[in-house]
Amino acid sequence: MAQIEVQHQTPATVPAPSNGVVTAPNANQFVTTSLYVGDLDLNVSDSQLYDLFNQVGQVVSVRVCRDLTTRRSLGYGYVNFTNPQDAARALDVLNFTPLNNKSIRVMYSHRDPSIRKSGTANIFIKGIHFYDGIGGV
Repeated sequence: MAQIEVQHQTPATVPAPSNGVVTAPNANQFVTTSLYVGDLDLNVSDSQLYDLFNQVGQVVSVRVCRDLTTRRSLGYGYVNFTNPQDAARALDVLNFTPLNNKSIRVMYSHRDPSIRKSGTANIFIKGIHFYDGIGGV
């Protein structure tokens, strides 16, 4: 497995506004500690995902999503960090990193209901038979 060297940085502090009122972030400023990891090789395990992402920051949990019946990987999973800075660093450093010789895709996992209802989403369809173009299904 490829080793990744990461320089840990102290997060910058942001001064409070002069009026003392801190406003809630809008949808474009949504901060999260949860990442979606897609395009996984079907043989990637939870421990491999943990080992890779834990090089970047403190990981709370990982999960490779699996078919309920067959227990085969669905090719995606989730990684949760203790703080948003580590999640942002992982997104920046590990997106398109090869794992089991296949580049992974890393994105924020938006659990905010307003973002989930925005109409922009990925649709996952399983159980479709492969058509090889030669007449077989």
